Parts: sequence; structure tokens; C-alpha cells
Amino acid sequence: MDLNEAIHSRRSVRAYKDEPLTRETVDKLIRAAVQAPSASNRQPWAFVVIQGNERLQGLSERAKQHRLTDTQDPPSDSLRARLMDSGYNLFHGAGTLIVICATPVYRYAAEDCSLAAQNLMLTAHALGLGTCAIGLSRSFFNHADVKAEFNIPAEYTPVFPVVVGHPATVPAPTSRNEPEILAWVEG
Repeated sequence: MDLNEAIHSRRSVRAYKDEPLTRETVDKLIRAAVQAPSASNRQPWAFVVIQGNERLQGLSERAKQHRLTDTQDPPSDSLRARLMDSGYNLFHGAGTLIVICATPVYRYAAEDCSLAAQNLMLTAHALGLGTCAIGLSRSFFNHADVKAEFNIPAEYTPVFPVVVGHPATVPAPTSRNEPEILAWVEG
């Protein structure tokens, strides 16, 4: 698959087969992620890999509870209903979650981690895998007790949780808005 095809055909997958990823495949994804550009080549990323459907189902329940009780950013009524649904799995039934964490190097680390995530997601797509960013779990992974559970140093910031797996279904392409170009200055 060429890069242009990967960019235009990758979709967020929200249904996965019960087929675990090998350590070799996850390693390949992380090695692609670290090829991302970073300001001053600081490479401010670290990774947490969590595997296993049962483990992720348990984490889904904990993260949903956390989000429901978040007083700083209360969920909308529609999100609250989804989070209260016992059948809703925040990680969509995927067997692998990779949390990309920003190291405490400098203030643009989160943006660089997002670039690493894009490399990871495009590589997964090229390998026939599905991915979905799980932004709803970010604040959960930033809690001190959760950081300790997954050996995330206190000064690191989980910025990009993404599930990866073998897709059960792949959504059809969706239309995109025309680019909004605010200025195009020449000469």
C-alpha cells in the first residue's frame, strides 16, 4: 500500500476480531512510531502496551467510571448514556492498547507524540490492522494510581491512547470538508 492510499483509506475501527497481536507486530508499530519527526529531534515519547481482551474490558469499566465522575469536564447527556451502558466497551473489543506518553522534555512533547501516533496508525493500516484513538481514556491514564499501576513516571503525560487489532468490520470512507485556507501569501 502506498502512502497516499494509506492516508486516504485509513479509518477508525470500532469492532475487532478476537485475534491477539504478536509482540513482533506491536514492536513493528512502535518502531514506526519513533520514526516520527520531533522538534529538535528530542523524541519525547514512551510507550505502554496493554494486551488482553479481559484486561482491557476491566480497564474500560474503570475508565468509564472515571469519566462519569469527572467534575472538571462533565460528560454530555449523550456521552453519559453511552458510558453508563454496560455493553459499551471504551476500547471497542480490541486486544491491544498502546498509550503514547510524553516525556518531560519540553512543552511541545504532546504534539510530537501525536505525530508518532499517526505513524503508528498508518503502519497498522498498511499491515491490515485497525486502529482507533481513545481520547476518552486519556484523563484516566493520567491519574497517579493508574500511572503507578503501569509504571508511568509521575512526570510523564499519557497523551495518545490508541487501540490496535484485527478489524471485524472496516467503516466506509467518509467525506471530508474542503480545506479552509485562511491565507495563501505569495511573493
